[in-house]
Amino acid sequence: MTTTGTPASAPTGTLLGTGFWAPDGKALADFYAAALGWETRQEFPDEHGNTAARLISDGTQSLVFYTARDFKAPDWPRDELPFHVDLAFDDAQAAEERLLALGATKPAHQPGQGRWTVLLDPAGQPFCVSAGHAG
Repeated sequence: MTTTGTPASAPTGTLLGTGFWAPDGKALADFYAAALGWETRQEFPDEHGNTAARLISDGTQSLVFYTARDFKAPDWPRDELPFHVDLAFDDAQAAEERLLALGATKPAHQPGQGRWTVLLDPAGQPFCVSAGHAG
């Protein structure tokens, strides 16, 4: 056994990407692609041939955005979040301004004493922006 309790012979996995649901997966994919400077790499059709999901990537990491007819954004900060995304930019203030121009909104509740800023993406899901090495 290793110190983490996993047998030394256990296979290791690789995270291929993360999925997000939204009322309009294409629009949310476009938002995050613009936010990160990534490109749409693939679209996935539903059973009727309509685009149901869109994959964006920088060539090393991927995010997939799905259209979900019954999507309901969390009522943050009241609702607990199953997960959220942290984005780092060399110039966090300029990035925040750009993200707001792309369609993000800034809620009044801002935890973290200025170490990060919480924004809501166009689907209403919280994500954090902070200064740091973006590459």
